[in-house]
Order: sequence, then C-alpha cells, then structure tokens
Amino acid sequence: MTLRVVVVDDRRLVAEALASALRVRGHRVLGAGAPSARAAELVRGKQPEVCLFGCGAPEAPGALAPVARVLDEAPRCAVVVLGPVPRPRGVAAAFAAGARGYVRHDERIEGVERALARARAGEVAVAPQLLRDAFAELLNPGDAAHAEGARLAGLLTDREAAVLVRIVEGEDTRRIAAGLGVAPSTARTHVQRLLTKLGTASRLEAAALAVRTGLLEHLPARAG
Repeated sequence: MTLRVVVVDDRRLVAEALASALRVRGHRVLGAGAPSARAAELVRGKQPEVCLFGCGAPEAPGALAPVARVLDEAPRCAVVVLGPVPRPRGVAAAFAAGARGYVRHDERIEGVERALARARAGEVAVAPQLLRDAFAELLNPGDAAHAEGARLAGLLTDREAAVLVRIVEGEDTRRIAAGLGVAPSTARTHVQRLLTKLGTASRLEAAALAVRTGLLEHLPARAG
C-alpha cells in the first residue's frame, strides 16, 4: 500500500531522514521540512493522505496548534504525531488536537509506517500501552507523577543522582565539580548524561521535571 505523505519535524535532519526512509519503502513523500509549525504550509496544495508531524513537546501550550491548521487546509488528511515517550499528556493532547495517531519518536520505521497506514484507513493509531498511560495520568495525575518520578530515579547512577540534587539547588558546573571532588569537564559529562536520561534539554528543564514528578523523593541518602 503506497501512502502519499508529508513529513514535518522541528529538526530538519529528522524530517529528511524520515522522508528518505519512507521513500525507500515505496511511499510518495510529497514534502518534507522544518519546523513543524510549517505543516499547514507544506500540506497546502499537496493534499497528502497523511501528515507525519514530529513534535518535541506535544503537551506544551500551542505546540499542536499546527495540527488544527493542517486539518483546516486538508480535512481528509490524517495526522500522526511523532513525539517523545513517556509523555502521556502529549498523547492526550495529540488526539484532542485532532490527530489520528501517536507514535514514539524512537519507533522503528516499520512501526511508523503501520501507524500511517492505520491512520489513513480511519483507524486510531496508537500503542495500547501509551493509551493506557495517557488515561491513567489524566484520571490520577498525582499517582502518575509519583510513578514517573520513581521510574526516572531508577535510571540514575549514584553520581547522576547527586548531580541532579545540586542542579535543583541551583549550583553551576564549577560548584558541582567542587562538591563532587571532580574536574569541571567530568562534572559537565555527568550533567549531560543526566539530561539525556531524563529526556530534558537543559538544567532548568531537568530541575522542573524533578520537582514536578517528586523525583528527589525517590533518591535516598545516596544522593546527598
């Protein structure tokens, strides 16, 4: 089944890579570009069957506004959001915006292809576990946040946990390094690994995530 697709993402290289992978698998990619805010512009006149919409923070205010504009330009176009995981609120936001599917950004191209095909057929394209998590967080936000904090805490080494505590306390790289007894370059490495594990782009975002999920409560004396 050949799909007529438009691909957008906030990262141009990602959009181009996805477009290339879909072309290799025999699909007609009518357009590919960045940022995702250009989705409606790319869809206009192309009339694709499906729009693969990459978004780094679908739960952020206004992040999925372009989805509504896409549907205004091409009502028959099915939108599938490609987003981070776990972000249950992002899944819920995607469907609230009118998307017909949600795919994890680390999904294999075969999984993305299946989601696009299901969306084109008028079906809901989302993994059952993602849907369960989305409903669980919306119905029990406190429990979901607590569980997320515990999950994230389990990913961290003792040193990364200690770095997170210091970041939340507002320490810069120099003070983190001094407190841990390591070189600044080593401290920067620990910080970067921590941000990667938490799925955050900055120290401020990591600190906000730690507070929101109660992550620090799951770091006993080891993080002191």
